[in-house]
Amino acid sequence: MLRPASSREDVGHSVLARRNFFSYMSKDQLQTRLQIRHYSSNSSQENCRTLYHGRVPEYLHFHQETSVETQDAVSSSFVVLRDFVTEEEEETLLREVEPHLKRLHYEHDHWDDAIHGFRETERSKWGKASSKILARLQEYAFPNQGEKLALMHILDLAKTGVIKPHVDSIRFCGNTICGLCLLSDAVMRLVNVEDKTQVVDIMLWRRSLYLMKDAARYNYTHEVLGEKESYFGSVPVPRERRISIMCRNYPRKEDAT
Repeated sequence: MLRPASSREDVGHSVLARRNFFSYMSKDQLQTRLQIRHYSSNSSQENCRTLYHGRVPEYLHFHQETSVETQDAVSSSFVVLRDFVTEEEEETLLREVEPHLKRLHYEHDHWDDAIHGFRETERSKWGKASSKILARLQEYAFPNQGEKLALMHILDLAKTGVIKPHVDSIRFCGNTICGLCLLSDAVMRLVNVEDKTQVVDIMLWRRSLYLMKDAARYNYTHEVLGEKESYFGSVPVPRERRISIMCRNYPRKEDAT
């Protein structure tokens, strides 16, 4: 059961980022003292760790009973880059996806019952301006371009929509999932699949990019909190309609069959 906001404890670890992506980070993130490590889908969990002596990253909130092991696992396998795209770039992407989404109706039944109040589509071809923006996303998440899936998943979640706790099928995607968040802030929650007391909330700002891999991807369910539950610590996070553009890599050979 979720504890009252007043009893929760905020602790955290370092942002993990590649050096050449500092130009897309917020000023607050740039001020954080970091030891930069390469964070790609073919990096080991150990190589993604960072020795950190700065302030805690603002996007992580660990609930009171969260163990040091969970803190370490999540902080080394989940990163959020605030203001990854500009307002103008957000508008460019929205102009391209909106005409397709408007032809679809919001659905309330998903094949695995994971999402309610959503529209979705997939795209492999984009206009020139959008392609340039999304190339940054792909270069950051998948330096080895051959490993990423060609189709990008576009998910339109209504203001009242919810993404319920789930782990993405290992048959259809690999160890890395990244998503670009448009139109609205949201709170994602991770819960350990074996120990439900291990709970981590993650702030996903509008125009931010998140990257989830390895431990966070396989060992924790993830969900996007609904309107009434949308709090980050004790702070309410208003929910509006939200569009996410997601990219994944190929599943591991042993999982694809």
